Amino acid sequence: METRWLDKSEYPFVSNYFLTGGHQLHYLDEGAGETVLFIHGTPSWSFDFRHVITALKPSFRCVAIDHMGFGLSDKPAHYDYSTQKHSETLEQFVLAKQLGRMTLVVHDFGGPIGLDFAMRHPEKISRLVILNSWLWSSRSDPEFARLRKLLSSPLLPFLYRYLNFSARYLLPRSFGDNKLPKYRLQQYTKPFADRTQRNGPLAFARSLLADQEWFQALWEKRQVIADKPTLFIWGMKDPIIKPQYLDIFESGFPNSETIRLETAGHFPQEEQPQAVSDAILRFLHDTA
Repeated sequence: METRWLDKSEYPFVSNYFLTGGHQLHYLDEGAGETVLFIHGTPSWSFDFRHVITALKPSFRCVAIDHMGFGLSDKPAHYDYSTQKHSETLEQFVLAKQLGRMTLVVHDFGGPIGLDFAMRHPEKISRLVILNSWLWSSRSDPEFARLRKLLSSPLLPFLYRYLNFSARYLLPRSFGDNKLPKYRLQQYTKPFADRTQRNGPLAFARSLLADQEWFQALWEKRQVIADKPTLFIWGMKDPIIKPQYLDIFESGFPNSETIRLETAGHFPQEEQPQAVSDAILRFLHDTA
């Protein structure tokens, strides 16, 4: 894809590509040492982990994928963009690259995608780092009931395909006190340059409506990874995934510690990268 918009001073990494199903999956592979694998959510890509990767790569091998339909990966018009398919592609990537025991860092939709993979291959996971995510059904959440109206609306495809709604509007409004500068917002909007490239974010929105039972099934089989050393890093001003989600996570992962970032919102790795990087580095060294 055309990438003249990409700020290489912000994202000074070598691009790599993994062929899957006839399409190119973009990924980073920086540094050396024990592997740390980063799994992003929506409507983001490996760009939002750039500061953490820069901080970790002197001591660790940092691998970060862009889900198909996101970032610098291909965005085919006809493709299975389901959340489950993303997890299967992640599995294919990890096995093909023969990645050994690793620390898994997940955010937003990267949570169910990455943790589903982790539960299928717990032997490959040494630690977990979880940022503002979930792993259960939200059907009983009153706020989800309100969101359901938008997700069920016939206007949803129009909003996502024609207005780039997720990247242009939802993302900047999900931040806490440190707002996303306009010049940086284009690093999140430009991967979805036209309506033919916006199927990935739309599929994730639809997943929130269609996959609640699957999310709950993941939670109910979490025991295979629940005792892994786990670090929660949580933006407490997240207007999307509220602090009560952190409470549920803590109840289900007893071998965990938590860093609460009181002024951060949904993207703590973008909003307070130094605090996030320091917390992950300390966690990795303390649990070595």
